[in-house]
Amino acid sequence: MSYFAAAVVREKGGWTAAELNLRGAADVDEVAERLRDVAPDADLSLLFVEADDTYLVILRLDEGEDLRVFGSDSAYAEESRLGSLLVGDLKTSVTGLDDTEEVRPAATSGGDDNEQPAVDPEADPVGEADLLTDLGIPAQRLLALCAHEGMMPADVTAEICQVLGCVDDVEELREV
Repeated sequence: MSYFAAAVVREKGGWTAAELNLRGAADVDEVAERLRDVAPDADLSLLFVEADDTYLVILRLDEGEDLRVFGSDSAYAEESRLGSLLVGDLKTSVTGLDDTEEVRPAATSGGDDNEQPAVDPEADPVGEADLLTDLGIPAQRLLALCAHEGMMPADVTAEICQVLGCVDDVEELREV
């Protein structure tokens, strides 16, 4: 299974991005260590792992500590070794939603033509969907992006990075 892993780190000078090689990682803690090594003094480090245009995993470290993880679908753990080590230990339901939030976006007004079903209605997001809330992407928005028809993991990453202000840095990594 092919993957793209982009580390996005925020230091005093702003956001920077670097591609991260996850080959040979033994567990999620080793992946977190590799993320820390990108910028050891970063106040915030994010890792976007996109796999086979199907799965997205986001890891977050605040000042190099307190690893938080979100995965767009628990099935990734069953389909690859990397998926297993990133999301295999996560609970099968997302956290970070309060009782008033729904997991899937509501259809827009109008008839059936405007409804946009989830890419995979069987998708089972796992981990902490609220890990980007303080950055302007609440849990509901992240889940809606992941469930939006036609949105691939690269599109979700681009949307998030647009909000953060580092989309150009991540897109440059794709072009290399």
